[in-house]
Amino acid sequence: PAMGCCSSAAHSSKREWKPLEDRSCTDIPWLLLFILFCVGMGFICGFSIATGAAARLVSGYDSYGNICGQKNVMVDEIVNSGLDLTQKKYVFFLDPCNVDLVHRKIKSIALCVAACPRKELKTLADVQKFAETNGSHLCSYELQSSKYTTDSQASKLCPKLPVPESAPIPFFHRCAPVNISCYAKFAEALITFVSDSSVLHRLISGVMTSKEIIMGLCLLSLVLSMILMVIIRYISRVLVWILTILVVLGSLGGTGVLWWLYAKQRNFVSETLTADQLQVAKDNLQALLVYAISATVFTVILFLIMLIMRKRVALTIALFHVAGKVFIHLPLLVFQPFWTFFALILFWSYWIMVLLFLGTTGSPVLNEEGFVEFRVLGPLQYMWWYHVVGLIWISEFILACQQMTVAGAVVTYYFTREKRNLPFTPILASVNRLVCYHLGTVAKGSFIITLVKIPRMILMYIHSQLKGKENACARCMLKACICCLWCLEKCLTYLNQNAYTATAINSTNFCTSAKDAFVILVENALRVAAINTVGDFMLFLGKVLIVCSTGLAGVMLLNYQRDYTVWVLPLIIVCLFAFLVAHCFLSIYEMVVDVLFLCFAIDTKYNDGSPGREFYMDKILMEFVENSRKSMKEAGRGGGAEGRELKPMAPGASSS
Repeated sequence: PAMGCCSSAAHSSKREWKPLEDRSCTDIPWLLLFILFCVGMGFICGFSIATGAAARLVSGYDSYGNICGQKNVMVDEIVNSGLDLTQKKYVFFLDPCNVDLVHRKIKSIALCVAACPRKELKTLADVQKFAETNGSHLCSYELQSSKYTTDSQASKLCPKLPVPESAPIPFFHRCAPVNISCYAKFAEALITFVSDSSVLHRLISGVMTSKEIIMGLCLLSLVLSMILMVIIRYISRVLVWILTILVVLGSLGGTGVLWWLYAKQRNFVSETLTADQLQVAKDNLQALLVYAISATVFTVILFLIMLIMRKRVALTIALFHVAGKVFIHLPLLVFQPFWTFFALILFWSYWIMVLLFLGTTGSPVLNEEGFVEFRVLGPLQYMWWYHVVGLIWISEFILACQQMTVAGAVVTYYFTREKRNLPFTPILASVNRLVCYHLGTVAKGSFIITLVKIPRMILMYIHSQLKGKENACARCMLKACICCLWCLEKCLTYLNQNAYTATAINSTNFCTSAKDAFVILVENALRVAAINTVGDFMLFLGKVLIVCSTGLAGVMLLNYQRDYTVWVLPLIIVCLFAFLVAHCFLSIYEMVVDVLFLCFAIDTKYNDGSPGREFYMDKILMEFVENSRKSMKEAGRGGGAEGRELKPMAPGASSS
């Protein structure tokens, strides 16, 4: 990598597109910034472990700041601190069902005990007997077990009766009630649609009884997604025709119905009516006339758009066909979502673990009730925010790495004239190039998305907090801001994807690549619109096909079980999983089509098929170019937007 970075400044002024000719490092300052940021994330983890948060999280602690299962140090001004709790390894809450949903904690005194009560204890005598037989004292430390039934303070210092049967949570040494009904209030807040626990039990048992079917169907959706990626190139033309016919029939049918209703209403008005009724009927008639005329205008405009776009739809079909070929030449592309998903799961697991550590880090502080809480004081209390920004930036970075890897592999495929000379695994070659040269570009691109995402999340949080308190105007403005930021994020994501492609082709830094890609996209604006509308709809149909097929298979398989009460949840789980899988796979397909389009646009701009300036493109795309040129000549030299889009640049203009 260091060797590759030496020449980073040498070609920064280069303007001509030179596919894959040389490699240089891009956006090194951003890579250093990202590494520094990751070091900061590591510091947060190290700090929370060093301040004893890991031990407090795993072993648990009581209301006096003692960690269970070990000897503790005395803390000034805190009673019952510094106890030797080596034998008392479990945290026991005196009132475990008193859950504070707002602050997400159990509002109860916590003690360290030797064992959790494995059966319900109805009276204080039972609690006393449990202490004597098991050596596990469930009342506060200062109360002797012999005084449980006689002391006047026992009702405050002992657990709320009846003490529910509880068992320790694996790895986290906390006694949790076995009966779920204890958390009824908590569950109600989480699952508002389940009114009684019997419905919940039925749903859960339904999922448990059909878990083999659910797993089988999830596997089926995975297989279907892979098959669809291979065959979509053969059915792309059919899908486009289906879409076109549906749009034509829908718009014509809607317009026809409105005119028919207008004619019917007009005949109805001429009949005998009272003055009031006549006025209402006339108003209705006028409204119908406006609707019918609007629908007609809309249909005409739609037909004109379809007429203008018809040739560009042919390009979309050709690109889908070539994308199918790419997957045959680069089979490892199909597994790209798996690696990305695996990397994201690993990072999210780490992030949640550190988040839990942060919840138990800091110095012991007495709260209003006189019990110990751990709080971080001073500037370090803002570590939470840093950690949240880290979640967004690093997640976006992982997704951007996937985009860059796919772009690099597809660019290598497109700009290699002899497909026999492709690297053994273009994907691994692309990953190698990314790690050696372009991590800075990916860090910069993902940071830009993070900058848009954070304000949107803050506004969404404010919107959820103000629900029912703010006036309609403020709510409308908030929603408008959130919507604008969402649109901006989508546009930037699309531009980033094309900037990564430009970087993969030309090895230029992020800003130069984004500018170059933007110029190409603006020059081909109509084609971009066609590919994004028609292409996205085709992929959406693909997703619907996979979800429907999986859902249908689910209904048929669950029908064999003959257990009618429990269909709902398994089917919802299966359909959601099928949609998620289809989305992951087909988004890779969409990425490949976008990269191919940019390569094609560059190819047609700088090459014209003459000796020394041969096209790189596939035969199918070549046919498309030939057909376009023929229609151009028929329409008169240089006529029409299509002609302007396809005319190659003059040799002198190629360094614009």
